[in-house]
Amino acid sequence: MSQISKSPMNFKTMAQVDVPQGRNGKHKEIVTKILSDLDQLPEGVAMKVPLASLEESKENVRSALNRAVHKSHRNVVTASDDDFLYVWNERQ
Repeated sequence: MSQISKSPMNFKTMAQVDVPQGRNGKHKEIVTKILSDLDQLPEGVAMKVPLASLEESKENVRSALNRAVHKSHRNVVTASDDDFLYVWNERQ
């Protein structure tokens, strides 16, 4: 019986139980703060998030927020100008 030679592995391996399961992206802190504030926001009121305070671009934060909003089944609206990212709960 002949043996089939295997090519060497290209990447290191580890036990699956040791693989980290959570994803803490670089936008997690700001997105968590925005979602927390949205939970306390009265109807008809928008938050003003200063763009100058964001470590990442407005587009990247907006995308991360959009992913979190869809994951948590919320209805949130965003808008922006040169200075602020506006965020509010969409009326049901």
